[in-house]
Amino acid sequence: MKKVVKPKKKGGFGLVKILEFILYAVFYTGIFALVAKLFKSFEINGEPKVLFALLAVVIIDILNKLVKPLLVTISTPITGITFGLFYFVINSFILWLTDLIMLDTLNFTNIWLILVIALLISIMNLIAKKLIIEPIIRKANKR
Repeated sequence: MKKVVKPKKKGGFGLVKILEFILYAVFYTGIFALVAKLFKSFEINGEPKVLFALLAVVIIDILNKLVKPLLVTISTPITGITFGLFYFVINSFILWLTDLIMLDTLNFTNIWLILVIALLISIMNLIAKKLIIEPIIRKANKR
């Protein structure tokens, strides 16, 4: 009996993509809420705080998909000259835009704090991605 092997589709919007989005949303929301607890100058107003942190994460995800590629393309020379450090300025700008969109729900009181928070979120997100999210996605892709 011959075994028929179906080729895997690249891209698409399957269960693995949905799982990946949910994992990113959960971990990014946790990281966002943790950073809000660490800094007094950054607060999430509104109850429940987790819901508003999740809303901020969804807005950041949308901005990362729509605005960030344009910003990265435009700022490639500056990013190259600064050896990639300007990328944190772009992340800070995305956080600032999120703050503007969410009005009084999200408050950053200091521009330098936004840079520090962008750096911390990037580091924590990288750790969560490499240690937790990618292994789960690899297991899901094997099935």
